[in-house]
Amino acid sequence: MRLLSFSTAGQTSFGLVTAAGNGVIDLARRLDGITDLSQLLASGAIDAATAHVGADPDHHIDQVQFERLLPWPRKIFCIGVNYGGRGAEYKDGEGDTGPKSYPSVFVRFPDSFTGHRRPLIRPPESHQLDYEGEIVAVIGKRGRRIPVDQARNHIAGLSIGNEGTIRDWVRHARFNVTQGKNWAASGAIGPWLKTLDEIGDFDDLELTTHVNGELRQQDHPRTMAYSIEYQVHYLSTFTELLPGDVIFTGTPTGAGARFDPPRWLEPGDVVEVSVSGIGTLSNTVQDESELEQP
Repeated sequence: MRLLSFSTAGQTSFGLVTAAGNGVIDLARRLDGITDLSQLLASGAIDAATAHVGADPDHHIDQVQFERLLPWPRKIFCIGVNYGGRGAEYKDGEGDTGPKSYPSVFVRFPDSFTGHRRPLIRPPESHQLDYEGEIVAVIGKRGRRIPVDQARNHIAGLSIGNEGTIRDWVRHARFNVTQGKNWAASGAIGPWLKTLDEIGDFDDLELTTHVNGELRQQDHPRTMAYSIEYQVHYLSTFTELLPGDVIFTGTPTGAGARFDPPRWLEPGDVVEVSVSGIGTLSNTVQDESELEQP
């Protein structure tokens, strides 16, 4: 089952993608008292949504505007330097081989992300907008101190993310990446949430990122220093995970900053992040100065 957030005729809603992939079933019309995907997860009503999988679509998928997958998630965690080979990109004198003892974690604000087919925004303060393709886990069941072998029971499903970054702003302070990670609409999440019952072993997934059709990133979760299940366990140790919380699980090598010279995103570029069995998240790039003013 593929769940999405969308808008049409100026009204936001959420729903299901039809099995054929070309229609959208509006769940807000069918589930009383539930108006968005975050509420669906919080109420534990995903099973109620499955009853409408075979319904006639309300919209053609090309007639809706994709919105950020979850409107305002309470917590968005990001895991850094996690895929195989990434440790060598950050040689810091603390040992250049093998993973550190614990994951690197930082957080992002909801409005630093946009939706599928929406532009990534390059601000006037910097032209160093970069891409980071990621697999995104969305929590479906609350939990604290979740054992690794129980982690899947707490995941509603997986989505796709572009953890877009303003590179020079992550270096404004020695131990701080917050500034470069939270520019409005600098990243994206979507196009939908694929429920976990339709996803097998995470290690078998393949993540790729293309920029203007050129392959830039390619890897599998099996090379992660910290598995998705371990991330759920670790994060739930210091904070309670709640339905709708989001985990960006790390990006492979191949971001624009790692080329010589760096290859920053420019207006008109198309970034496509794909995960096998889930789909493709596609975004163009636009300068903030080109946005329509209210």
